[in-house]
Amino acid sequence: MARILVVDDEIGIRELLSEILYDEGHTVELAENAAQARESRLRQRPDLVLLDIWMPDIDGVSLLKEWSSQGLLNMPVIMMSGHATVDTAVEATRIGAVDFLEKPITLQKLLKTVAAGLARPVIPASMRSRTERPATPADPVFTQPPALAGGPAAVQPAGVAPVAAPVHDDSHLGRISLNQPLREARDEFERIYFEYHLLHENHSMTRVSERTGLERTHLYRKLKQLGIDTSRKKSSGG
Repeated sequence: MARILVVDDEIGIRELLSEILYDEGHTVELAENAAQARESRLRQRPDLVLLDIWMPDIDGVSLLKEWSSQGLLNMPVIMMSGHATVDTAVEATRIGAVDFLEKPITLQKLLKTVAAGLARPVIPASMRSRTERPATPADPVFTQPPALAGGPAAVQPAGVAPVAAPVHDDSHLGRISLNQPLREARDEFERIYFEYHLLHENHSMTRVSERTGLERTHLYRKLKQLGIDTSRKKSSGG
């Protein structure tokens, strides 16, 4: 998993992104302004930065320029804003940002963009061609990242065999016996239902919450009531 630096002056945004990314197994560093972001960057290079454009002291684009000029832009940076124009996004891309997230940020959009950013090589500004054409809204930075390998919209390079999606063994889920009281049958169904989603969402409580439509606190309470283990590391048998 990756070390991700989240830079945003809104505490609610920082906490939300931190919770989601932590739930995905990432290590998260938080900064509420450019000064804290500088300090965090100098302590240890993050694997990826989520950088808000509008901040009270120094805006994100200026910080991006600063890192680029100092040779510190050797990690993928994803810009975030709820008010930025296309011109601002284009400028950030030309400086070195790898993508742009528009607020409010949806869960799936965040996860896909972060995954794409971590998989994308970073080209320092000094190595980019001066004659490189300006970015446009049709460029990848403005489009939805491609679906994960094996998904319905996944695109494979020519001559490369498609990557099969992981196959989960659901045989352990068993079948519900109908020769039992309704309450017990319902509990058994709910146990199977939640174990199924925990398995297929890799025990990400954020994703399971979204998939099942239950608020996280309610979800944790329900899983505890059913005696379901919510830990990521599940025994594989033996």
